[in-house]
Amino acid sequence: MPPVSLLLQAGLWLGVAGAALTVLTVVAFLARWGPRFRLVGISSFTVLLAIFCWAFAISYVPRQSVEGALTVPIVFDNGSNLVVAAYPADAPSEAVLPTLQQLALNLRPQGRTSEDGVIHIRLRRLDAAADGASRPVVLAEATRDLTSGELQLEP
Repeated sequence: MPPVSLLLQAGLWLGVAGAALTVLTVVAFLARWGPRFRLVGISSFTVLLAIFCWAFAISYVPRQSVEGALTVPIVFDNGSNLVVAAYPADAPSEAVLPTLQQLALNLRPQGRTSEDGVIHIRLRRLDAAADGASRPVVLAEATRDLTSGELQLEP
């Protein structure tokens, strides 16, 4: 079952349970039962769970996958206009562009404050240099417009 439909179904059942517990809480107050104040907490928590399940279900966006792409870690993200991911040294070179495309498609524009509305995504590899040091080599770069979602790959 897809996560969205599972969350919607869980939210529905939690909503029904919350409504039933709310009715039981009203009955408990009218009958002056001992655990009536505990029922207030239980019913309000159940209603909140139902609301949170529904909110998460409508905001859920599944990750996109591109054929031939590798999963790479993001090593730098300034939160506005630059993201750098590390490409493994032993990975095939034909997977560079699909990996960059997948990375760019899965970045969320919410919360980013780029002045020109464009985010730059770089894929880099570390090459060995002298004396045990290494130097970063940018393999490819992509630019994504945050307003239109347009993606440009630059090998």
